Amino acid sequence: MMETVYQPCYVDSQLELLIERIYPPRVCIDNDTFKDCTLVKVDSANKHGILLEMVQVLTDLDLVISKSYISSDGGWFMDVFHVTDQLGNKLTDESLIHYIQQALCANRREGSSRTVRTCMGREMLPRHMSSEHAAAEIIGTDRPGLLSEIFAVLVDLGCNITAAVAWTHHKSAASIIYIDEGWNGGAIKDVKRLAHVQEQLENVVGAHNGLGETSSVRLTAPSAGRTHNERRLHQLMYANGDYEQCRCRDDSEICKKSCTRTHVRIESCNEKGYSIINVKSRDRSKLLFDTVCALTDLQYIVFHAAVGSNGTVAYQEYFIRHIGGCILDTEFERTRLSQALVAAIERRASHGVRLELRAQNRMGLLSDLTRIFRENGLSISAINIETSGERVVGSFYVMDASGNDVDRQTVELVIKEIGGSISVVQEPPNWTARPSSAREKQGIEVTRIEDKPRFSLGNLLWSQLERLSSNFGSIRS
Repeated sequence: MMETVYQPCYVDSQLELLIERIYPPRVCIDNDTFKDCTLVKVDSANKHGILLEMVQVLTDLDLVISKSYISSDGGWFMDVFHVTDQLGNKLTDESLIHYIQQALCANRREGSSRTVRTCMGREMLPRHMSSEHAAAEIIGTDRPGLLSEIFAVLVDLGCNITAAVAWTHHKSAASIIYIDEGWNGGAIKDVKRLAHVQEQLENVVGAHNGLGETSSVRLTAPSAGRTHNERRLHQLMYANGDYEQCRCRDDSEICKKSCTRTHVRIESCNEKGYSIINVKSRDRSKLLFDTVCALTDLQYIVFHAAVGSNGTVAYQEYFIRHIGGCILDTEFERTRLSQALVAAIERRASHGVRLELRAQNRMGLLSDLTRIFRENGLSISAINIETSGERVVGSFYVMDASGNDVDRQTVELVIKEIGGSISVVQEPPNWTARPSSAREKQGIEVTRIEDKPRFSLGNLLWSQLERLSSNFGSIRS
């Protein structure tokens, strides 16, 4: 049994809103303290999930969080994020700064109708706006051609795919697909129509289930307040048990700088009433979001934390308790949380060749593209596609049917068959360079993504938390 060392005070949601209105969050955007990054400082009344909300806002804007210092004891939340855009620049766009301040303050979100473009060109809509599309949430066993079959069935049923995200991990697959009624047909709201589409999807997803394999399809009408897509993917994968196959690394290797595998160590600090989690992994974008997702959805509260890196290796330290006031006192709970954290960190890891899509949108486009992949022996390991006006943009990660890197010739044949709407933005290390003229002749863009991340995040400096957190200025308008 977990030992209860702290009795939490449960606050009614209406009272939480009242407290936030009386003591609204203070958000300071500081471009003066450091030359190479912007500090986003947040000072607010504390509530469960607030840390995830903050991280989600920043990562949705394609911002890079290089360090973070967190303290939320005593019912008050203080956080300092070191951020840049994807190009390594400080945040100077006034519309972006205003959007961050609006999004981080719940009592201001309601009245905001402002949109903003990220440094990567994506348009961010106000976070309070409801989804305009029906959503299909699908979990099951991964197999080559699964997404192609799903997209083909949706087109046969007269559904237009407006966006799709999918991850695969340890033979599990999870996807969220947004659909409309035909081309310019509007949202699907009819209950019987939704039930019919769901039934057909269930037939496709479950058609090849083996012994002990399960699958699930859930189709919902357009609604407000949907869970964030990537958080929902984490929840779906966890519900499908993908974490059970994750192996927690030997603690003796956690300090080895040469090892970039994911390590989790959990210790108890009984005198302070915390469980202490140390995580070491390969550094990458959205790492903090994925880790905090796992802790929040498993009902753990982060009281103190520090996140940073040394070169290509990221380090995270969390002081936590369960929402019920308990620390992790059993081997079962420690193992489950360790596996969940390893899974959350490794799910987003990219496998295969990244193909970037920029094309004119049309009915059945994704069905045609994924059919070509399947016919050429390519399997999709991840997908993130969305429509922007009359254009569709996003990316696929593809491998061969056995889960190995695909050869260059196959990729070039696929690109030629598709006709120029896809470009390669990641090459496997075993691909040998070809003359640039050969690429130009076929209209293929190829840029190598280096093994190391763009930025060095530095060492963890706990001493900075007090100095930075006590230096909150007034809200910048």
